[in-house]
Amino acid sequence: MGDPSDRMLWQRAGAGDADAFGVLFERHAKRIYNYCFRRTGDWALAEDLTSATFLTAWRTQNGVPLRAESALPLLYGIATNALRNQRRSFRRRRDALSRLPLERHDQPDFADETAVRLDDEREMRRLLRLFGKLPSREQDVIALCEWSELSYEDAALALGIPIGTVRSRLARGRRRLRELAEADGPKVEVQAVPLRMEVNER
Repeated sequence: MGDPSDRMLWQRAGAGDADAFGVLFERHAKRIYNYCFRRTGDWALAEDLTSATFLTAWRTQNGVPLRAESALPLLYGIATNALRNQRRSFRRRRDALSRLPLERHDQPDFADETAVRLDDEREMRRLLRLFGKLPSREQDVIALCEWSELSYEDAALALGIPIGTVRSRLARGRRRLRELAEADGPKVEVQAVPLRMEVNER
């Protein structure tokens, strides 16, 4: 017998099966984490947003049925809303905490990965400087279809819009992003940086 489908796991989780939800987390957390990083250029914020996404999914699962076989469209939709609504509050909270004279205990040691993380953040923020000039509706479809490789149908489910709207926004966004990149300089890449990090389980 194969692994249970997302739909089956979602139904079990809705009935209170935390282990089933844990399997969904293990199955999809990395992709949500990568998506959040590509939207923010900040590894720590991406981890916060991933946690918020799955917390929201856990709290709402009983009343929200899956409209696709995969849970990813729903999770990407929740993550997109988290990015829209909570990014400023996450930054304010992290900035406030960084000013407190707290001792850090039991934190993972990222010393060996620091250079890679900084390089990724630097490149991603360079791209986001251009990306941020696009309307948010075009940012969403590019991030889902181009960077996260979601199908048009799944992106439409994630964003709650028609497939035709996904296609038209993607076409406009691609064209505008190319124009912005060409104006900024010939070496600016419009693709997301490669991702090397795994999300930590909570």
